[in-house]
Amino acid sequence: MNRILIVDDHEDNLYYLQALLGGHGYVVETARHGAEALVKARQAPPDAIISDLLMPVMDGYTLLRLWKADERLKPIPFLVYTATYTKPEDERLALSLGADAFILKPSEPEDFLSRLQAVREQAGRPPARPPQSAIGDEKELLTVYSETLIRKLEEKSLQLQEANTMLREDITRRQQMEEELRWKTAFLEAQVDSSPDGILVVDAAGKVIQKNRRLLDLWQLPPELAANGNHREQMEFAANRTKHPKEYLDQVATLTAHQDEVSHDEIELVDDRILDRYSSPVRDQAGRYYGRIWTFRDITQQRKLEQQYRQAQKMEAFGQLAGGVAHDFNNILAVIQLQAELLRSDTQPTPQQIECASEIEHAAYRGTNLTRQLLLFSRKQNMQPRNLNLKETVQDFSKILSRTLGEHIQLEFQFDERPLLLRADPGMIDQILLNLAVNARDAMPNGGRITIATSTVEIDVAVAAQNPQARCGHFVCLSVTDTGTGISPEVLPRIFEPFFTTKEIGKGTGLGLATVFGILQQHKGWVNVDSEVGRGTTFQIYLPRLLANPETKPATPLADEPRGNGETILFVEDDASLCRSVRAILQRLGYQVLAAGNGDEALQRWEQHHSCIDLLITDLVMPGNFSGRELAKRLSTERPGLKVIFTSGYCTEAAAKDMVLKESVNLITKPYDVGKLARIIRARLDGSPK
Repeated sequence: MNRILIVDDHEDNLYYLQALLGGHGYVVETARHGAEALVKARQAPPDAIISDLLMPVMDGYTLLRLWKADERLKPIPFLVYTATYTKPEDERLALSLGADAFILKPSEPEDFLSRLQAVREQAGRPPARPPQSAIGDEKELLTVYSETLIRKLEEKSLQLQEANTMLREDITRRQQMEEELRWKTAFLEAQVDSSPDGILVVDAAGKVIQKNRRLLDLWQLPPELAANGNHREQMEFAANRTKHPKEYLDQVATLTAHQDEVSHDEIELVDDRILDRYSSPVRDQAGRYYGRIWTFRDITQQRKLEQQYRQAQKMEAFGQLAGGVAHDFNNILAVIQLQAELLRSDTQPTPQQIECASEIEHAAYRGTNLTRQLLLFSRKQNMQPRNLNLKETVQDFSKILSRTLGEHIQLEFQFDERPLLLRADPGMIDQILLNLAVNARDAMPNGGRITIATSTVEIDVAVAAQNPQARCGHFVCLSVTDTGTGISPEVLPRIFEPFFTTKEIGKGTGLGLATVFGILQQHKGWVNVDSEVGRGTTFQIYLPRLLANPETKPATPLADEPRGNGETILFVEDDASLCRSVRAILQRLGYQVLAAGNGDEALQRWEQHHSCIDLLITDLVMPGNFSGRELAKRLSTERPGLKVIFTSGYCTEAAAKDMVLKESVNLITKPYDVGKLARIIRARLDGSPK
C-alpha cells in the first residue's frame, strides 16, 4: 500500500504535494505539525513520511528524533522537505538524526518522485555506514540541534518581521488604492450626476448600472420606474414619450443586438422637445464587452436658435432684394405718377383722360404702398414720424380702405370722441390698417363686417404683467374686429412669422402681419390678438399717447403751388424715363432745366453753364464715377453755398450715412407728386443753402 504522511504548516505546500502524489497513485494523509503527525502515525503507520522542519507545536527535528526512537516507526522512511535550508549544518543534523533523505524546496516533480521512490526501495536493507560528516556523540548532537533551532527561529522571526513589514506596506498600499478608488468613484459619480446630459449605462445583460438625475428630468421618469432598474420598462416608457415609439424601440433593439454599433441621431418628443441621442459600446483595454452607454442632450433651444439664424439670413437676403427692387420700382412709379399729372394738366383734357389719369395715379399709389411695405418689412425704410390725431388719420384712409375691401364687406367705425394724439409715421399707420383690414376681408370670403374702433387706454402694472411687450402708461388703442372664420389655436402663435400664411399660393405673401409687428416695434407699441374659430378675430394695436395737441398744417391745393421764376436747375437722374418726366414737369412749373444721366454728364453741364445754375437736384445712387453725394460735394467746393436737393428711391441711411438729410428740406423720396416737388424746390431756392 502506498500511504504517505505529509507534515507541513503551509496549506499551499500541502496542496501541492497532495496533488503531485495523489496524481501518481499515492494515498496522502496530512498533518500540520509534528505532534499531530506522531498521533496519526502511531494509530496507522504510513509507508513513508515527508516533513518540513520549522513548524509550530513540534518542529521537524524533534519529530525526526521521536520517530527514530519509536521501534515501530523507525523503519518507515523519513524524508525532510524544507525551504528553510541556509547552511550545510541543517542537512548534517537531519541526517545525523536518522533522516533518509534531505530535499530542498522547490524541487522538480520528477526529481522529487525519484528521490521518494529511491528512499522507499532502500527501506528494509541494512543501514549504510553513517557519513563522515555525521555528528558523533549525543552531547554534540544536542548542541548542534539547539544552535540550529535557535538559528532557524531567528531566521524565521526575521522572515516574519520582513513579511509583516511587507504585509503592512501592502495593506497601506491597498488602503491607499481603495481610498483612491473610492475618491475616483465618487468623483465620477458626481461628474456624471452633474452632467448637463442625461446618462444611462446598461450592462451586457440589459441591467441598468447607472443613470443620473438629468436623465430622469429629460424623460420625466416616475420615481418608482426610475428605482427598479429595469432597462426594458424604462425604454418602453421613453419610447411612448417620443413621436415615433416603434422607431425608437427598433433602434434600441438594433444597438443591443450589434455590440460594436455606434449611433448618433435626434429624437422628437411629444412635448415638441428635441433630444440628441448618442450610444456606444463599453469595452475594457482587452476588448471585452461590458455593456452600452447612452447620452441624451436637450437641443430644443439650439434648434430654435438655428432656425432663427436661418430666418435672419433669409430676411437679410430678402432685405437686400427688397432694397434693390424698391430703387428701380420707385423710379418706375415716379414716371407713372408724373406722367399722370402731365396728362391731367394738359390743355383741355377730356373727362375720359381725367378718369384715366386718376386710375393711373391710383395704381401708382397702390404700387407705392407695396414698395413701402417691402421696405418697412426689411427695415430699409426710414420712419418719418409726426404728431397725429388717430381719428383723423383713420378717417382720411377710410375711403381708400373702402375701395380696397370691396362691396361685400361692411365697414363700420367707432371713434372715441376725445382727441387721440400720438407721434407716428402716418404712412405706417395706414399700412397697419390696410394689412389688418385685408386679412379680415380674406377671412370672410362670403362677406361680413369689419369694425374699426379707437379708444384711449391707461395701462397699470397688473395689466402690463399680462403681456411681456406691454408697459405702463397712457396709450391709444386701434382695434380691428371681423366676423370671419377665426384663427385656430395651433396657428395663432405663428401669425406674425415672416412668410407664414394659411392662404393659397398666389393669394398671400405672409408679409402683412410681420410688417405690422415690425412697425409696432419701431413705434414702441404692441398688439394683442383675440380669436375664436367660427366667431371672428380682434386685433388691438397699442401706441404711446401724446397729451399735447398735434401740429396741424392746412393742405394747399395743387393749383396754388409755388412756381418758378425762370431759375435754372441741374437735374441728374440715371433713369431716362423719369428724367424726361421730371424735366417736363419742371419746365411747366416755370424752371429752366439742364438734364444729365450720371455724374460725368452733370460735370459737363456744370462746366458749360455753372454761372447760371441755381439749384442741383440729384439722385443719391447712380452708376458711373460719381454718386449724388460725391457730385454735390465737388460742385459745392467750386461754388460754396450751392443749393442741393437729393432724391432717393432707396434707403437713405444706407445711401448717405455721413450726410444730414431731412425729408422735404433737402431730400425728396420717390415716387413724389408734383405738389410736393414744387414746394420743396421753392423752399430750397428761397431759403438757406444748408
